[in-house]
Amino acid sequence: MIKSMNIAWCVQRWAELHPNKSAIIFEEQTISYKELLDRVERTSYWLLTIGIEKGDRVAVMLNNCPEFMELFLACSKIGAIFTPLNYRIASVELDYFLKDCRPRLFIYGSAFQEAVESIDFEIYLPPISRFAIGEHMGDNSRDDYRAAVSDFEGKKDMPKGFIGPTSPEEPQVIMYTSGTTGRPKGAVLTHMKTFFNCLNADMFFELQFSDKMLIALPLFHSGGLFIQAAPVLFKGATIILHRKFQPLKIYNDIEKYNITKFLGVPTVYKELLTIPPEERTDISSLKVCAGGGEKLTKDLIEQCTDAGLAFRQILGQTETSILLWSSEKDALKKPGTVGRPVFHAQVSILDKDGKTAKQGEIGEIVVQGSTMMKEYWQDPVKTEQTIKNGYLHTGDLAWMDEDGFFYLAGRAGDMYISGGENVYPIEVEKTLKTHPDIEEVAVIGIPDEKWGESGHAFIIKKPTASLGQEDVINFCHGKLSKYKWPQKVTFMTDFPRTTTGKVKKKELEENNI
Repeated sequence: MIKSMNIAWCVQRWAELHPNKSAIIFEEQTISYKELLDRVERTSYWLLTIGIEKGDRVAVMLNNCPEFMELFLACSKIGAIFTPLNYRIASVELDYFLKDCRPRLFIYGSAFQEAVESIDFEIYLPPISRFAIGEHMGDNSRDDYRAAVSDFEGKKDMPKGFIGPTSPEEPQVIMYTSGTTGRPKGAVLTHMKTFFNCLNADMFFELQFSDKMLIALPLFHSGGLFIQAAPVLFKGATIILHRKFQPLKIYNDIEKYNITKFLGVPTVYKELLTIPPEERTDISSLKVCAGGGEKLTKDLIEQCTDAGLAFRQILGQTETSILLWSSEKDALKKPGTVGRPVFHAQVSILDKDGKTAKQGEIGEIVVQGSTMMKEYWQDPVKTEQTIKNGYLHTGDLAWMDEDGFFYLAGRAGDMYISGGENVYPIEVEKTLKTHPDIEEVAVIGIPDEKWGESGHAFIIKKPTASLGQEDVINFCHGKLSKYKWPQKVTFMTDFPRTTTGKVKKKELEENNI
């Protein structure tokens, strides 16, 4: 059972059945399934010879590249715990991650050498071996990963005494949350979770052996690695991998490679729409476009549909991957919905008493089943706060309509109480977004001497717009109950965001301008 649930075995099997099939295309380089398997076996052998054992963490900080995938697959094969880190982090954040997961091995891109070399690695116990990947690594770089693994070219039989994963519930990956509500937490994801997520993604994308999936989202996030890359390899399809997101290159490669499947966050689609129509290429090969990462507005959905980028929507999180999805038709027919539950997960809404919420009643989205994370890495307190009575509490508030479609109502931690009444910031944000001069809005609860708490609205105005605090507050008249009106307004040019574009409300609360 563990063999068929191990993504590394899937690559091996496809290499046996269709060795010449393209697995990854990266910057004009085509890697067949046979070649990918050879790279994985070579890397696995190297990891074992330098002392990496089952359960050891292997941390990587890399741009999207074939080496990222071969390390992910090699760790899956030998039972090491792959730990991808956000390459946009500062050195102090990198230091936090390394101290938290305690890897035996750290592999990084030479482009990030400045942040890496500013850290005192001598203080870490156990010691961390370091290898770099890049063309121009400089005199101070650590060992060259490519040179190191090349010495093991052709090695296939694992060393004597090798023990790989023996249970599908063993950890495969530690993936850190984006940290919208505080310090990032390391979600421990198992081989079984990846397997059932692949099954869900297979259904959602309607994956075929002949598909070509373009991946521009970073692989260190769930969207790139678990919703796109792993399911594509599970199906024996082809990945067209971009080192980073470049809107015009997306259009060009869709036509060049006849891309059939694509996933992006709202920011990606907004950028794609900025490319003038005359510069866009033929994208008729696209069969499925998907949007996720945060709720998509009706306006954005309609603009994308008109541009030939009609997409189906997904909602998920690091701890669970895909939870909900809606078709292209449903996304337009039911504006604001984030879809219905995926097949391989039990997704429901619980009220404040832990009972199933009634139709239209706001409660918290909870999950049961094989797509749940195992725990937060070495954090039993947060694990117990998140997984209670067998339910993983997502922190997302939602309500369900008569057809079983979910609608977000905010984050559990975002809700505030004003004058004894619950206020869900997402409702206030949705109303304010209808103002013709408001581009974006984020609302948080702040202390209020009279009401206990009241709303603070952070506003990004549209270019050339003339808008004051009173204009914003008065706009709520007749649209929201008065206790929901924000009492304070701050205008900003941008919001602090995660790498997927989500607003970091925790930082807004901390600064509370």
